[in-house]
This record gives sequence, structure tokens and C-alpha cells, in this order.
Amino acid sequence: MSQLLKARRAAILVAGLAVAMGSAHAQEAPVSDPYQWLEDVEAPKALEWVKARNAAAEAELAATPAFKQLESQILAILDSDAKIPYVEKIGDYYYNFWKDAQHQRGLWRRTSLAEFRKDKPQWQTVIDLDALNKAEGENWVWHGADCLKPEYQRCLVALSRGGADADVTREFDLGTMGWVKDGFFRDEAKGGLGWIDRDTVYVFTDFGPGTMTESGYPRIVKQWRRGTPMDSATLVYEGKPDDMYIAAGRDHTPGYERDFVTRTLAFYNDELYLRGADGKLTKVDAPNSAMKSVHKDWMVLELRAPYEAGGKTWPAGSLIAINFDDFMAGKRDFTSLFKPTETSSLASSTWTANHLVLNVLEDVKNRLSVLTPPREVGGDWTRSAFVDQPEGTVSVAAVDADNNDDLWVMASDYLNPQSLSLATIGQAPEVLKTMPTFFDASNEVVEQHFATSKDGTRVPYFLVHPKGMPLDGSTPTLLYGYGGFEISLTPGYSGAVGKGWLEKGGAYAVANIRGGGEYGPRWHQAALKANRHKAYEDFAAVAKDLVARKVTSPKHLGIQGGSNGGLLTGNMLTQYPELFGAVVIQVPLLDMQRYHKLLAGASWMAEYGDPDKPEEWEFIKTFSPYHLFDADKDYPPTLFTTSTRDDRVHPGHARKMMAKMLDAGKDVRYYENIEGGHGGSANNQQAAHMSALAYTFLWNQLAD
Repeated sequence: MSQLLKARRAAILVAGLAVAMGSAHAQEAPVSDPYQWLEDVEAPKALEWVKARNAAAEAELAATPAFKQLESQILAILDSDAKIPYVEKIGDYYYNFWKDAQHQRGLWRRTSLAEFRKDKPQWQTVIDLDALNKAEGENWVWHGADCLKPEYQRCLVALSRGGADADVTREFDLGTMGWVKDGFFRDEAKGGLGWIDRDTVYVFTDFGPGTMTESGYPRIVKQWRRGTPMDSATLVYEGKPDDMYIAAGRDHTPGYERDFVTRTLAFYNDELYLRGADGKLTKVDAPNSAMKSVHKDWMVLELRAPYEAGGKTWPAGSLIAINFDDFMAGKRDFTSLFKPTETSSLASSTWTANHLVLNVLEDVKNRLSVLTPPREVGGDWTRSAFVDQPEGTVSVAAVDADNNDDLWVMASDYLNPQSLSLATIGQAPEVLKTMPTFFDASNEVVEQHFATSKDGTRVPYFLVHPKGMPLDGSTPTLLYGYGGFEISLTPGYSGAVGKGWLEKGGAYAVANIRGGGEYGPRWHQAALKANRHKAYEDFAAVAKDLVARKVTSPKHLGIQGGSNGGLLTGNMLTQYPELFGAVVIQVPLLDMQRYHKLLAGASWMAEYGDPDKPEEWEFIKTFSPYHLFDADKDYPPTLFTTSTRDDRVHPGHARKMMAKMLDAGKDVRYYENIEGGHGGSANNQQAAHMSALAYTFLWNQLAD
């Protein structure tokens, strides 16, 4: 439970939670939007429209031998047996979820550490999703497993139909290697189950009318005992309709068992409650905006706003620590563990049994260090260097934070594939696995540059390009960005980018614009709501810098982004069309007047604002591509991609924008995958197809 809030935020961002797939607002009065009928996701008329658009895109992009070759190459990368099988220690075994050509939906499997060290480990299959789908006539997609400590025999397994965020939870027995008859079962919805003990769980899900938030997430959490109907579960906490997400969980760390309830009001705005044995909730009186982490004796706060406590003011972006029991008793004698600078921010902090590892970004480059809490009351934290940190983008994860100081260390960059090492703090990492190269990078070079935005802000970006690239503006260049929710874009290896773009002679750039987390909370907060335009000005500045350096020119410069990045590229299309030769917009938000009424959209109002408030719609409409589109303007060729099963960002955004542009006679095409959820694909074949469509379109437009 030390990472409850962080895990919950990650779940909302990455895996999401619940709303039915139809038009969620049929009760609304009609509006003057001739394309709103496309919001009815599975209506026959809408799906016929989708099939017609898909056929046109396939005919244009997917009919050539070159496309088939690229799709096959990307699929071979995704299906490769040589990929690193990242593992999670559960009890005495190391578990991995694996997909390849023979296992399209995947295997949940396990091995020993001794076996994992081998080049070709022997694995024991635990759950075969392809076999399960065949037996049950389903299309399950893996959403993860939570196994009960310390026996690690019973697991709560989450499965999604077609990759949607909504999923079911089923109980699995690792001893018998089978599903538990009459075990815990949660029907399809956004939410989850969490272990209290072998016979008791927390359940947060759709309990019926009025039990979900306006964002479509659980509003109620209950305690549910085995063998009783879910309807009889005991209420633990009930949030308000305009909250974002309510959940609960137990910290099973031996000797530190605690129960917590989380009330998420909005992104980066949540309350944490300690639940006593009598069910009484006591608020952990730390700032709502702070990330709260409790591990054994310690509570660590990652601050997103200045915090006055103990006679001191701790700046935003800081990491501070205090004994948890002391804090709950009213003490506020925090210790500073990290303080940001103009060029540095905290990327993450990771507990092992006895240490806290800090991962700091210095101008978007990782630096690890090790902190050790005092063993005695009144002692000082000590700091030491991380021994032999690998080069490139580095991340760490505890192997078993309850029992040892071992870490998984992952490293990669744009040209060097991922490596996985095992490290004990204080010792050099031991490289266990290295992914093979999937494209020829021998002729590539990586540079970091800084563009100057409209308001004078220094904006970093990375550029990968061929050695000896002519500086005459002729190189086809793909610029990627995101710029939202404090998510940082750090260098990482992509076989698909390498094969689909770099090997052909293209240049690839990634912009670290405001709205992201590259420089901590201040970088994110600089582009919220009325300041959203600064993210787009940053991206435009990077595009202009690439042209000024004569790397490329507008007719050879393409852009790509998904989700919030799709909103980014949608605004580039409508506000800066003269800068680009092609635009790819993936699983996007585009209609910002209705985004909060569609699926999980209401949960993002802290990021974008509330369109129902006239004063906020005044600035939101300045970055709503659906409303900024002008039929009389010229726009670069555009490709929209989305997924019917995306129950986080409604496919209606892409559908309606496509229809509006198509009816205006613009150069536009559209592809909607029938499965896939917010990631756009449910298996490697679908992912390869979607990637090949995007790269083929971009190369066709930019290489001429």
C-alpha cells in the first residue's frame, strides 16, 4: 500500500476505469452538431461509416508490397522471442506476461531466478489467454494480477474484453493452477478488487445506478467477505458524484499492516485516509496535491505546491520525509530528501527494504542516488552514489521491497535497446538480459537541442538523424510530442520507429514541451487550462527550430501524437498548418466542448477546464480543434486513428473531426480498430498494422 495513490493514478492514466460503450448522453437536448450521431459508438449507422472510412484508408495505404513488408517487419519485432521478458517476483517465482506469434493474447508464466538467468529459461505456463479465449468464446486481454502476501497462493486476475478499460476480476489459485470455483468475481466495469485477507477483499466497482462518479469511475468502496453476495458487502467509504475515483487497499508489509482509503478528486488532487481496525477513517493531513507514499516507518511526500510545515516552507517539486506515526500524532519535523533546480526534477523514488533510491532528471537525463533513513530516533538520512549507473534512460524497480535491497535496473536510449540488470544497493549491477537490435543504428546519431518558445522559455528536444545528414531542409522528419499530465518523454528504444522511419533515412525528434513533467510540477502547471496554448507554442517552436537548423522544411516535416498528444497534433493541424507536411492524430481528444461529457472526460477538467463554465469555455475554445477547423483554410494531409473499444477517450472525437474535414473536401483519411482500448490495439498483429499505416502515410507524404 505504500504506492496506493501512485498506482491508482497510473491505473487511471494507463489502464483507466468504466462507462458503457454507447452514447452516454442520449438524454441531452439536441445540439447543432451535425456529426454528433457518430458518438453512438456501436450504432449500425456509425459502424457502417467507420467501415467505409477504414476501407478507403486500407486501399490507399495498405495495398502495396512495401506496406506488407513493413507490417511484417514490425510484427516480427513485436513477436520476437528475443525481447526481454520483464518479471515480477511473486513468492519464490518470477512471473512474466508474454505475447508472441504463437500466443497473440499472451501467456502469464513463471520461472525461478536461476532459470531466468539463462539465455533461454524454461517457463511454466500459469494462464494461457489464447486457450482461455478459445474455451470461453471470449476476447480477453490481460489487465494484471494481484497475489495475496505472504502465501502468494490466491490471485485476483483482471481481464478486459477487447482491451477496454472496463474489466472483470476473477480469483485464481496458484497452487492448483486453476480458477477458484465460486471464488471472488467482479463483473465487467471500471474498478477493482484488493486483498484484505484470504477471505476478505475491498471492492470498488459499479454497484448500480448512482454508484459511479461523473467521470465513470467507482464512487463507493466496500468490504466484501467470501461466500456472501456482493450486495451485502459493508460500506467503507462513499465519495461524491463529482469526485474522480474512490478506492481502498491494504499494505501487507509484515509488521506494518495498514489499511488506506483514497479519495481522488481530480488528477493530482486526492485525500488519503488511514482506516483503523474499527473501520474509523483518519485523514492523513498532508496536502491534497502531494503524492503520499507510506513505507514501513516512513511517509514520503512529493510536493506539487509549496508546503508550510514545522516552521518551514518546502518548495514545489521537493521530496520530504517524516516518521509516519509521528506525523499522525501531529509532528511536522520533515527532512528534505530532494529540492528541484531550474534544470532538475524528481522523476521517481523507489523503496527497497532499507533504502530509498532517487531518480532525478537533469535536463531530461537520469541520475540515480541512494538515501538511507536513520536507524535511530533523531538520526540523519545519509546519501550515497548509485554504483555504476548504466548509460541512457534508466529506471529502477524493487525486486522485493519487504525483504531485500535488490533492484531491477532498466536502461535504453534511442539507438541502444533495453537492458535488464539485477543490482543490490552498494554493488555494481549484473546485466541479465539485453534486447537485440531491431534496426541498423550504425549510421544514426542522437543530439539534444533547445528551442526558444514564444514567451522566451527554453524548450528541450531530442533529435535522431543520419550521420552526415545534409543541412538543406530535405530530410523527412517526424516530430513526436505529448505535453500533458506531468508525463515526461525520455529517450527510449523503439524497433518500430527504427524500422519504420530511421532505417529509411528519416530523422526523428521528440519535444519535451510544457504540460509534461520533464522539469517537475512547474513544467506541468505552466500549461494548464488557460495556459494550454504554451504547450502548443513550445511544440511549434521546436518545429521552427528544426527548420531553422535546416534539418528539414515544412513540406518534409510530419508530426504524430496520441491521446493528449492527439489533442496536441490536432491543435498543430488547426493553428499551425503551414509548419507541417503531414499530421497523424491518434486516439485523440478534439471536441473540447463535449470532452467532459464523453466517457472518462470529466476526470480531466483539472487539466483543461470546464466547458460548461462560460469563463472557462472562453479559453478552452482556443484549443478545441473541432471548433478551430475552418473549411476555407488549407491543411496538410492528415491521418486519424482510434479504436472502437477505447472507453477512455471516446472515438467520437476522431470520427467527428474526420467527418467534418472530409465533408469540407480536405486531404484526410481515417482508420478505426475494432478492438484495442485506449492503446489502439489488442494484440501484436493489430499494433503492427496500426504502426505500418502511420509510417506509410507519413513517408508517402514527406519523402517526395
